[in-house]
Amino acid sequence: MEGQEGSQQPHLALAHKLFLLAHPDVDDIDKVRLRDEVFHAVMDHDMAPLYESLAARSVLEMDTGVLDSMRRRIEDELKKLDEKIADAEENLGESEVREAHLAKSLLYIRIGDKEKALEQLKITEGKTVAVGQKMDLVFYTLQLGLFYMDFDLISKSIDKAKNLFEEGGDWERKNRLKVYEGLYCMATRNFKKAANLFLDSISTFTTYELFSYDTFIFYTVLTSVISLDRVSLKQKVVDAPEILAVIGKIPYLSEFLNSLYSCQYKSFFSAFSGLTEQIKLDRYLQPHFRYYMREVRTVVYSQFLESYKSVTMQAMATAFGVSVDFIDLELSRFIAAGKLHCKIDKVAGVLETNRPDAKNALYQATIKQGDFLLNRIQKLSRVIDL
Repeated sequence: MEGQEGSQQPHLALAHKLFLLAHPDVDDIDKVRLRDEVFHAVMDHDMAPLYESLAARSVLEMDTGVLDSMRRRIEDELKKLDEKIADAEENLGESEVREAHLAKSLLYIRIGDKEKALEQLKITEGKTVAVGQKMDLVFYTLQLGLFYMDFDLISKSIDKAKNLFEEGGDWERKNRLKVYEGLYCMATRNFKKAANLFLDSISTFTTYELFSYDTFIFYTVLTSVISLDRVSLKQKVVDAPEILAVIGKIPYLSEFLNSLYSCQYKSFFSAFSGLTEQIKLDRYLQPHFRYYMREVRTVVYSQFLESYKSVTMQAMATAFGVSVDFIDLELSRFIAAGKLHCKIDKVAGVLETNRPDAKNALYQATIKQGDFLLNRIQKLSRVIDL
């Protein structure tokens, strides 16, 4: 199931095409092409279980002749693999037995039979001794989880991989796991952890089976912008040579990052609007599109207001290249949600910042936590007295 260096694993490429097929923003003419590509991918890999599922959902048209031919080829392959396993168990060593079971696991993965693939991977694990080989089985499971967007399976597999690393394991696999975990965190809206994991992997990236290096940099920049403070963003992202070498290839991304850091807000909004289409059409980011849009705007509005105790709404609107009414509507939403610390003087047309005192906030939090602890102790003492 592993992709060759520099190429995405075919099943994950297929998953992205299936996502685009169901996306309302994709043109009908593109969906015709995508449907044809999906059908040929299913045919090439004899994905009979997936074909039945897609036909039931009217994604593909059911052709019983095609389905029967795929099933026959699968049966023939399974028969050969079972014979190979029996021969290995009778005449060969443990290593050959494991390889035969692994081949059967990979067949189930290839045809898209999730349950049988997981069952066979478990059998293969029982035949596996080396930690590195066990880790490879976890990576196969993670790829299955990403294909089906099964976050429970992904989470358990990541925990399992971390436990395996306590027994030993090479750095190459550890670095690969960081990217898998980062992708899982991003897909489950933990952008801060995703950014840290991606940044740790920039110079050691080898997980081409998931996505290209360009896509990896795209994810790294997007998650870092809403997660890092200004100083860290400069050190780890804006000036990072690995990012500088690639960022120019990705439309709007360089302008998006650099205009934010250099406070060119009009350019930033222009680049941001260009990036929205890419975010919408990304399988992992699309569910969080509205959330991400809000978080980016919170970052940029906060950065602008940081420089002022008070500023006219006209000045802010001019800086962002939008109307005063738009700024008024935007900021009122963010202020009401507690995202921005300022207030609007509508009569004077002025924004007044009221940044919270960090020491006072810490004091209040300590008092609150102290009260909570005392309440817990009192409840506990009553139980003990009984």
